[in-house]
Amino acid sequence: MTQISNKYDLEERTAKFGESIIEFCIKAKQDAINKPIINQLIRSATSIGANYMEANGASSKKDFGNKIFICKKEAQETKHWLRMMTKCEPERLEDLRKLWRECQELTMIFQKINNSMKSKN
Repeated sequence: MTQISNKYDLEERTAKFGESIIEFCIKAKQDAINKPIINQLIRSATSIGANYMEANGASSKKDFGNKIFICKKEAQETKHWLRMMTKCEPERLEDLRKLWRECQELTMIFQKINNSMKSKN
C-alpha cells in the first residue's frame, strides 16, 4: 500500500513526541510509585509512533485503518498516564500540560483519519 501523504508529517511528529516523553521521564524521580507509571507512559507514548510506522506499511486499507485506530487508543492511554504523572511530578505541571496538549492533538488527528476512512466506505 502506498504511503498516504500528510501535511502533519506524523512520522516525525510521533517520533518527536515519543522522544519528548523519554526526555521527560529521564528527569523524573524514580521511586516505587513513579517507576510503574513511567514505564507505562513510555510504552504507550512510543507505541503511537511505532503503530503509525506500521500503518504506513500496511498491506491493505483495512490494515491501515486498524493501525490508525491503535494509534488513537495508545494516544488516549498516554493522556491517562500523563495525568497520573501530575501527582508524581507536580512541580513539572507545565511540562506535563505541553505533553498532554500534543498528545490530545495526535488523538484528534488519528480520530479524524479514522472517521475519514469510515466515511469513504
